[in-house]
Amino acid sequence: MKILITGAKGQLGSQIRSIIERRNSELGKIDKIYYDVEVKYVDFKEMDITKLDVVLNFVRDLKPDIIINCAAYTNVDKCESDLDNAFKVNSIGPRNLAIAAEKVNAKLLHVSTDYVFNGMGNIPFKEYDIPQPVSVYGKTKLLGEQYVRENCSKYFIVRTAWLYGKYGKNFVYTIVNAAKERGHLDVVDDQRGNPTNAEDLAYHILKIALTEEYGLYHCTGEGECSWYDFACRIVEYAGIDCTVNQVTSDKLNRAAKRPSFSSLDNMMLRSTTGNEMRDWEKALEAFIEDLKQSEGRI
Repeated sequence: MKILITGAKGQLGSQIRSIIERRNSELGKIDKIYYDVEVKYVDFKEMDITKLDVVLNFVRDLKPDIIINCAAYTNVDKCESDLDNAFKVNSIGPRNLAIAAEKVNAKLLHVSTDYVFNGMGNIPFKEYDIPQPVSVYGKTKLLGEQYVRENCSKYFIVRTAWLYGKYGKNFVYTIVNAAKERGHLDVVDDQRGNPTNAEDLAYHILKIALTEEYGLYHCTGEGECSWYDFACRIVEYAGIDCTVNQVTSDKLNRAAKRPSFSSLDNMMLRSTTGNEMRDWEKALEAFIEDLKQSEGRI
C-alpha cells in the first residue's frame, strides 16, 4: 500500500509520521498494514498543492492508495488580508487533490476545522449542522470541503479544533513560554471549544483511512472549555508559578473574528469507527508530562 501525506512537516503531518514510524500511539497500536506501507511525505517544496498540473503529475506517477491532506493556511488573522493565498491553499489545494485522487481511484482524507461554524449556540455542533463561517479562514476551509465532496467519490473530511502537539507552534507551547517569562497572562474566556492532542487525532486519522466509512467526521478532544480554562490547566500541569487573568476577545483587537462557541460532537466516530478520543484534560496532562520527561521543554 502507498500513502501520500501533504503538509508532512506541519504539526499534524509530523505526528502522523511519528506514529507510523513508532508503529504505536498513546491510544494503542496502529493496524499492522502500516508496518510495511510505503509513505511519501511531502511539503509545498516537493509538491505545490495549489497547482493542478503539479498535483496531477505527482499523483499519477506515485499512484497512492490513500492521500492524507494536512496542508493548510492556518494563520487565521493573516488570512483576512492574504485572501488569494488562503483561497489557493485551503480551497484550490483540496480541490486539486480530490481531482487527482479520483483519477487514480485513491481515498482522500482531508483535514478541516471547527471554524466553519459561526459560533452561535451552546450545544456542540454535529456533522449534520449547517456551517456558517465568520472568517476568511473558515470560509476558505469550508469551500475546500465542498470541492472535496464534488470531485472525489472516496473521501473522508475530518474536522478538528484547538490542535496542539510536539511539533511546530501551538497554544500549549505559547502559554508555557509566556508563563515562564512573564509570570502573568491575560487569556480570553468568551470562546469555547475542544482542545485536541495531535497524537489522538493522528491515531484516528490512520484508523479511519483504512475503512470505507466515507463522509464527514468531527474529531476533537472530549469535553469543552474556554481558552482561559485551557491556559489554567497548562500552567497547573506544567507546575509554573503564574497568574492567569480572564479577558474578553474585544481586548485583543484581532483581524479575524473567532467563533465564540465551536465545540464539536464526535458523533460520526461514535457511530462508525469508534471514538477513542481522550478527555481533553487527561490528554493535556499526558502531553505535558511527556514534555517534562523527554522533551526538556518545561
